[in-house]
Amino acid sequence: MTQSTSLAPIVVFAYARVDHLQRMIESLKANPQAADCHLHVYCDGPRSPAAVDATQAVRAFVDGLQGFASVTRTYRDSNFGLARSIVSGVTSVLERHDSVIVLEDDLLLSPHFLAYMNDALAMYRDDTQVASIHGYCYPVQEPVPETFFMKGADCWGWGTWARAWKHFEPDGRVLLRQLEQRRLCASFDLDRSYPFTRMLRDQIRGRNDSWAIRWHASCYLQGMLTLYPGRSLVENLGMDNSGTHCAQTDVYAGPTLARPVRLERIALEESDVGRRAFVRFFRASAESLVDKVKRRLFAWRKAPR
Repeated sequence: MTQSTSLAPIVVFAYARVDHLQRMIESLKANPQAADCHLHVYCDGPRSPAAVDATQAVRAFVDGLQGFASVTRTYRDSNFGLARSIVSGVTSVLERHDSVIVLEDDLLLSPHFLAYMNDALAMYRDDTQVASIHGYCYPVQEPVPETFFMKGADCWGWGTWARAWKHFEPDGRVLLRQLEQRRLCASFDLDRSYPFTRMLRDQIRGRNDSWAIRWHASCYLQGMLTLYPGRSLVENLGMDNSGTHCAQTDVYAGPTLARPVRLERIALEESDVGRRAFVRFFRASAESLVDKVKRRLFAWRKAPR
């Protein structure tokens, strides 16, 4: 079991969905390590007068949060939007800590999530090729390894280190220019199975304000890897029409939460099996309407609100 002295601080980002936040926090508390974790909660300010009551309800819940080693609360006076909030919040925590676990209010976590995250963060702490640890895995049809690496980064329940976060490039133009100059766009798009490059172009044009596509591209260009579990330890609850840029779908739902992930060191290289499984998954859903939902979710992540 992970020792409490090595537990990474947890950063939670919330806005105006108190029911989602409550469910996420309860699932977090079901992890045996939660009581020894230091929690940092960032609550964004209302986007409009119509959102004041909902944001106040979130803050009232956060005011009463207990069950962790400590709770540090940051209430934004204005609306940052999720991209600015996450980038500034993660940066702030990593100025004081070596590693961090990042959560949003629309996630449901396995009781084995914290053990996997903390053990993996400890295992790969000094491997500079590893950018992050991810808790979610797409519901692929093919068998994949217990854990495996993919190039780049991801955004549904993840952790990283200060040494990796320093590579985050906020300027999408810089990232796109490097992808194009190095002729990496097709590979970045997982053999054209998913339009990540287009998301980056849309971010540059102001059509989205995604932090996630810039984090993914930053790590990809550095040749860095993210560790995935072979079965998901995270479920996204935001695909229920409650988010600003999400509609209802279950295309990204799959077997979740069932049992621990067995963690052991593996080769620091992208998994051919994992890559093929991701490509086939994205291609299988590319022609369906629900695929547009994931595209918008990754690109916008509900920001600005």
